[in-house]
Amino acid sequence: MGISPSKENILKKIRQALSHPVPVPFPQSEGNNSVFQPPVDDMAVQFAQEFTKLQGKFVFCASEKDMTEQLLQLAAARSWDKIVCREKKLQATLQSNQFPVPFHDQLSDCDVSFTTCELLVSRTGTMVLSTANESGRTTSVYAPVHVCIAYTSQLVYDLKDALQLLKEKYNGRLPSFISFATGPSRTADIEKTLVVGVHGPKEVFVFLIEG
Repeated sequence: MGISPSKENILKKIRQALSHPVPVPFPQSEGNNSVFQPPVDDMAVQFAQEFTKLQGKFVFCASEKDMTEQLLQLAAARSWDKIVCREKKLQATLQSNQFPVPFHDQLSDCDVSFTTCELLVSRTGTMVLSTANESGRTTSVYAPVHVCIAYTSQLVYDLKDALQLLKEKYNGRLPSFISFATGPSRTADIEKTLVVGVHGPKEVFVFLIEG
């Protein structure tokens, strides 16, 4: 069966368009940056929704003081006595806001680990972690519970936005280890039954601070 005249006409137009491409009217929409960039407030809501869908636990904080107060309430409710926090800046922030619990040294028998992060990706509810801080590779993985403390200024929309910002921040010399963590560790490899906490923490909290 031959091609109809109307279909041939359409194909001809497509071939002509491909041989003479029209310049992109919005060059900034191409490349590494997302076309869609929602406001920070919207990204915070979206991150919370996506993160909690995957069994992450989200806490919004009005300030560092509010964050510390809510952390203390959670620590008391969970009876967390052995808290690992290896980042000196984060330790100073907590202690300056009257966080009285002394920090634990060993990951092997701790109750929880506190870390910061590089960025938060709102579209997927993902934490971007790296070895650039003093937590290293293991602090967010070996503890049974991971508490990540972040700021709304660290929110980005998409993964490629996060990668672009990291390249710019480190001038192309990225940290030796970058991890993208979305909720607690999970697998469904065994008889297709979802098991949480297999290769990492069973619970993951994000405390998001305004600012």
